[in-house]
Amino acid sequence: MAIQRMDNVAIVVDDLDAAVAFFTELGMELEGEAQIEGVFADRTVGLDGVRSDIAVMRTPDGHSKLELTKYHTPAVSDAEPRNPPPNTLGLHRVMFAVDDIDDTIARLRAHGAELLGEVAQYENVFRLCYLRGPAGIIVALAEQIG
Repeated sequence: MAIQRMDNVAIVVDDLDAAVAFFTELGMELEGEAQIEGVFADRTVGLDGVRSDIAVMRTPDGHSKLELTKYHTPAVSDAEPRNPPPNTLGLHRVMFAVDDIDDTIARLRAHGAELLGEVAQYENVFRLCYLRGPAGIIVALAEQIG
């Protein structure tokens, strides 16, 4: 038996509205929002007293999704260090293909994004960069040039 697809990647954020605005600016579309709580939620995630709000963001092609989650209870567990470097074990980054990397960076800076390094070119194929997005996650951008 094989998996059918990867459904989504979940990201826990402290400011759901700001995260939705960030990923909307990137070009994702809000698919839906919901409040999640109750025994089902507790059993699924293995925590007691879960109460959270989620927003599901979809890429324009409809194939990829992010689930942005704001926990109200239980209290959020803060990761150490707060803004881990790219070589930290665990979820590394989320990458998006963009049409214009310079324009995208400029628009995302208005939502608090910061470049980790600089825009670099890989041969005559891609321009790439890493930036820090909502809740300290690393968002990579790739512009195909060749």
